[in-house]
Amino acid sequence: MNIIAGVVSAPDARVAIAIARFNHFVNDSLLNGAVDVLKRIGQVKDENITVIWVPGAYELPLIVNVLADSKKYDGIVALGTVIRGGTAHFDLVAGDCSAGLSSVASRCALPVGFGVLTTESIEQAIDRAGIKAGNKGAETALSVLEMINILLEIKR
Repeated sequence: MNIIAGVVSAPDARVAIAIARFNHFVNDSLLNGAVDVLKRIGQVKDENITVIWVPGAYELPLIVNVLADSKKYDGIVALGTVIRGGTAHFDLVAGDCSAGLSSVASRCALPVGFGVLTTESIEQAIDRAGIKAGNKGAETALSVLEMINILLEIKR
């Protein structure tokens, strides 16, 4: 029996982090969590981590698509926060962002981590960015590292 299970150490991995500036007060914590995991647990070198800031979550799929097509990265961590307001804007942005990122991952066979918080309130967003409910940025980076190694193992 052949079992493939990912590990998270990936010292030679090249990882991009695409992050939304909108709601940066939350996203900064997501970024800190992601970078901490990449460096401390994944042992990814500083020079192999690239951070790209975009205006908001809606712009993430475009930049992630360009990053994927560049073939410079083994995985991409997408980070952002969409907080529900009083209009349908939340549903449009969150849905398009999720569908776009998923599409890039499938089309390119590249790990694209979905670290975009979709919350009902600012309090929920803050909690999911490291206060009470873990750090979604850290969790997403961990998943990307594992997927990088799983894909490498499959290709061997």
